[in-house]
Amino acid sequence: MTLTPSREDKFSFGLWTIGWRAQDQFGGATRAELDVVEAVHKLSELGAYGLTFHDDDLFPFGSSDAVRQGQIDRLKQALADTGMIIPMVTTNLFSHPVFKDGAFTSNDREVRRFSLRKALRNLDLAAEMGAKTFVMWGGREGAEYDNAKDVRAALERYREACNLLGQYVIDKGYDIRFAIEPKPNEPRGDILLPTLGHAMAFINTLDHPELVGLNPEVGHEQMAGLNFTAGIEQALEHGKLYHIDLNGQRGVKFDQDLVFGHGDIFNAFSLVNLLEFGGVNGGRAYDGPRHFDYKPSRTEDYNGVWASAAANMRTYLLLKERAAAFNADPEVKAALEASRVHQLRKPTLNPGEGYAQLLADRSSYEDFDADSYYNGKGFNFVHLNQLALEHLMGAR
Repeated sequence: MTLTPSREDKFSFGLWTIGWRAQDQFGGATRAELDVVEAVHKLSELGAYGLTFHDDDLFPFGSSDAVRQGQIDRLKQALADTGMIIPMVTTNLFSHPVFKDGAFTSNDREVRRFSLRKALRNLDLAAEMGAKTFVMWGGREGAEYDNAKDVRAALERYREACNLLGQYVIDKGYDIRFAIEPKPNEPRGDILLPTLGHAMAFINTLDHPELVGLNPEVGHEQMAGLNFTAGIEQALEHGKLYHIDLNGQRGVKFDQDLVFGHGDIFNAFSLVNLLEFGGVNGGRAYDGPRHFDYKPSRTEDYNGVWASAAANMRTYLLLKERAAAFNADPEVKAALEASRVHQLRKPTLNPGEGYAQLLADRSSYEDFDADSYYNGKGFNFVHLNQLALEHLMGAR
């Protein structure tokens, strides 16, 4: 297994990631603006296959048609020169002051209408660029104060927007699906659709739920104290993993956007094992882009930016290599058997069995020896996790 990235790995980067100028709330930018043509060529050299962008990443908010088209043409030429693709496009509905109370859920109706027009125009661009996924991150769709937002009404406006955009894609014949990106907070005090579960429940209320899935991000779920791999398992179980954002996060704090694997390495390991090999039950689980939504540290110059981009891909491939070795280890297989992990695949009820048959089965209750689990019948989970750690450390 090679550690050199290739197009087959489907690694992609957001223009806003490598192009982040490294400003934050406490300090200005530490890097100059990155030109999109340079970004495409450099990522191609590093082994990536795709670039993604917000409209405002490619051309400034409010650009004239001529400026807008000039940048689109330059990007198209860079793609043609390198063979790179645009797998995903999204829309910036959070940076400009007009979105300070949200876009689709702003209390100001005129802002909501403007936001819909901006999104519709960028859907046309996404189709023009051949993107298959349109990500929706509602970073300003929320509030700081409970009385400032009618949440039920806001969710209805969110639904109205999703339904409109979905109908537009259908009527235009675009081969595009939508992916909602949950996040619990930041920049708003509380953001609507804060977790995978909230977003999936919301999707089921839409006119065309088949068009809308998820774009989960490692750091966003971990900011809420949740297990990212477990969330991805549920998204896969619902058939809603349409895109994924990979980065690193160290605990419940601000959104750090570290290099993938530079946070919870155990969770990154289990995630790669799931995506590439189906986890403990086998089978490739996800064939879409492995998209890195991170921010090169503010301390870095552009040499460090490109080193960090390469680090994302190398870490992923290292974890893939380690996961393959873990899965092939006979001791791991024995530990999984001892932990009875595979028993979960067997239905609890026998074929044709209902509650009447279960109630009549004395072995399931009256004759079941529950006390045998006291001081016995352990599940071997610590040993299983130790094996994972040893594989991660290259000790096996």
